[in-house]
Amino acid sequence: MPYERVLRWALVAIAASVLVVGLDLTVLNLALPTISGDLHASTSDLQWILDSYSLVLAAVMLPAGLLGDRFGRKKVLLAALVLFGASSAACAYAASVGELIAARAVLGIGAAAIFPLSLAVIPVLFTQEERQKAIALIASATFISFPIGPIVGGYLLDHFWWGSVFLINVPVVVLALVAVVVLLPESRSEERPSVDFAGVLLSSAGLTGLTYGFIRVGQTSWTNAAALATIAAGLAVLVAFVAWERRLTRRAASVRPLIELALFRSRGFTWGTALATLVSFAMFGIFFAIPQYFQEVRGLDAMGAGVRWLPMIGGMVVGMIGSTRLATPRKAADGSVRPPLAGAKDLVAAGFGIMAAGLVFGAFTKAGSGTGFAAAWLALAGLGLGLAMPQAMNAALGALSAERSGSGSALISALRQVGATIGVAILGTVLDSVYRGHLLVTGLPATTAALAKSSVVAGVSVAKALGSPALLASAHSAFVQGMDTMLWACGGIALGSAILALVFLPRRAGGTMGVASGSGSGSAPGSASASASASASVEIGADAPQRAGLEV
Repeated sequence: MPYERVLRWALVAIAASVLVVGLDLTVLNLALPTISGDLHASTSDLQWILDSYSLVLAAVMLPAGLLGDRFGRKKVLLAALVLFGASSAACAYAASVGELIAARAVLGIGAAAIFPLSLAVIPVLFTQEERQKAIALIASATFISFPIGPIVGGYLLDHFWWGSVFLINVPVVVLALVAVVVLLPESRSEERPSVDFAGVLLSSAGLTGLTYGFIRVGQTSWTNAAALATIAAGLAVLVAFVAWERRLTRRAASVRPLIELALFRSRGFTWGTALATLVSFAMFGIFFAIPQYFQEVRGLDAMGAGVRWLPMIGGMVVGMIGSTRLATPRKAADGSVRPPLAGAKDLVAAGFGIMAAGLVFGAFTKAGSGTGFAAAWLALAGLGLGLAMPQAMNAALGALSAERSGSGSALISALRQVGATIGVAILGTVLDSVYRGHLLVTGLPATTAALAKSSVVAGVSVAKALGSPALLASAHSAFVQGMDTMLWACGGIALGSAILALVFLPRRAGGTMGVASGSGSGSAPGSASASASASASVEIGADAPQRAGLEV
C-alpha cells in the first residue's frame, strides 16, 4: 500500500480510538437514572460513578504520555484500547455499585492514554501541511461523539438493559485495535527516558486534588470549605511540581523531567494550549446546559436532544474544512508553492469571534423559542469552533519535537481536561444561581421548595408531581434565564480569546516548530534541523520512503 495511503488510514484508526472515548462520556449520563434503580445507587454513589473516571483521567494523563515516549506510542495506545474495552465490558456486567465504580476507574486509565497519544503521533507522522487535516479529523471525531452518544444511548436504553451503553464500546474498540495494529506505524523516543517518579506523584496528586475540588464545588457550592481547601491543596502541589521540574531541568539530571518547561517559551505552544483550554472551558459549560434545556424545558427524550446537536456538528465540520483549506499552502500551476490564504492568528481570532456571535445570539433564548432558533445559533457557534480549534491545536502541537510528542501532548490534554472541569463548575454555578434566584416557590413547604431549587430536573419533577402548571412554567423560565446568563459568559470568554489570539498567537503555526527537548536532540517534521538529525524512530516497513524529521 502506498505510504501516503497508509498514513491516511492510520489517521482513521486514531480517530476511531478517540471516538470510542467520546461515546463513553456522552452515553453514561443517560443511563444514570436506570443504574440508580437497578443497583440501588444513592446520589452520592452516582457522583462517584462519574467522578472516579474523571479523577483517574486527571491523575494518569501525564504519565501516560511519558510511557508512550519511552515504550512506543503504538504499544501504549494498543494497551490502552485493550484496557478500555475490557473495563467497558466490566462496567456493563457490574453487579454492584462498588464494581461499577472500580470498573469506571480502570476505564479512566485507558482513556488517559488514548487522549494524549492520539495527538502525540500527529507531530511524528505528519508534516506541517498534513497536520492541518489530521488535527481536523481528530477534533471532528471528538465532537461528533456528542450527538451520536445520546442518539445511540437513547436507542439502547429503550430496547436493552443499562449495561448496553457500555457494551457498545467493545465492537468499536475491536475495530480500532485492528486498525491500529495494521495501519499505525510505531514511534518512540530514541532516548528511552527514565521515569520521573517524583514528578509523576506530584502531578497526579495536584491534578487529582484540583479536579476533585472543582467537581465538589459544582455539586455543592463555592462556600464549601472542604472543596475550596482541596482546590488550594491541589494548586500548592502543582506549584511544587513545577518547582521540581525546574530543578531537574537546571541540574541536567539523568532523570528527564516529566514535562518540558522550555515548551512554554514558544508562543505557539503557550497560546495554542491556552486558547484550546479556553475552548474546553466554554464549550463544556454548553455541553452541560444544552441537554437539560432540550430535555427538561423542551420536553424531548435523549435521542431527540441528540439530534438537535447536529446543526452544531454541521457548522463545526464546515468550519474545520474551511480552516484546513485556508491554512494549507497552495500549489500554483507552475508547480511552485504559494503561502496559505490565512494564518493561524487570523483563523483562530475569526473563529472565536464567530463563536462569540453565536453564543450571544443563543443568550436571547426564551422558554418558548423554537428548534430553528436553537439550530441557528448552535450552527454559528459550531462554525466558529471549527475554524478556531484546529489552528489553536496546530500551534501547540507544532512546538513539539518528535522526541517529546507523547509527554507534550499529554500536557496539552491535561490542561484541556482541567479547563473542562473548571468550566462545568464555574459556568454550572452561574446557571444554578440564576435558576434558584428566579424560581418562584411561594407557598411551597420549605423542604419541597429546596428540592425544586436544587436543579431544573428536580424543579420539573416537583411541578409535575404537584400538578402545578405555574411552578412548571417558572422552572422552565428560570432555567432559560440561567442558561442565557451562562451563554453571555461563554460569549465573553470567546471574545476575550479572539483578542488574545490577535495579540499573542504567532501568525504561522509552523514558525514555532522544533522546540528542543531536554537533550537538545528533538526535532519535529518540517523543522529546520529535521534533515540533519532524526529524533524519533518509526517502524513502518523497509520499503517506506524517508520523511522529514523521521528515521524510517
